[in-house]
Amino acid sequence: MRLDQVVLTPLKIIPLEAGDVMHAMRCSDPGFSGFGEAYFSLVQPGATKAWKRHRRMTLNLVVPVGCVSFAAVDDDSGMGRRFELGPRSYARLTVPPGLWLGFRGIAADTSIVLNVADIEHDPAEQDRADVGRFQFDWSRPCWPAGDDQRVLG
Repeated sequence: MRLDQVVLTPLKIIPLEAGDVMHAMRCSDPGFSGFGEAYFSLVQPGATKAWKRHRRMTLNLVVPVGCVSFAAVDDDSGMGRRFELGPRSYARLTVPPGLWLGFRGIAADTSIVLNVADIEHDPAEQDRADVGRFQFDWSRPCWPAGDDQRVLG
């Protein structure tokens, strides 16, 4: 099952009086397969950004501000897995190509998602689907991972 290829890597937060240092990724880390680009996505409270599937890009997702619930879905098995990331559960989520990904802001304020991708953005290598494509229960509690659910009829 491709969902088993999704990796959750705990990250370090170095507390400093003037403000914490939050690690995201090093070239020696598991999940690092090259550098293409890094970008931030802002996610409003309760907003859902879904669904996108990359055919070649590996995503490395970190949430330094707020809290975001991510869902990875495998078309072949009809199963999905949720992960909640934020400073309270500070980790990097590595999502390989071939899985559908969606996410929802679950903090009271705007959340920030950092993606360190292994290739540059190329609209031709991705598929998109409407938010209703999968019957995913975003309300089930999950911290930080392991909430598998059947999402296809």
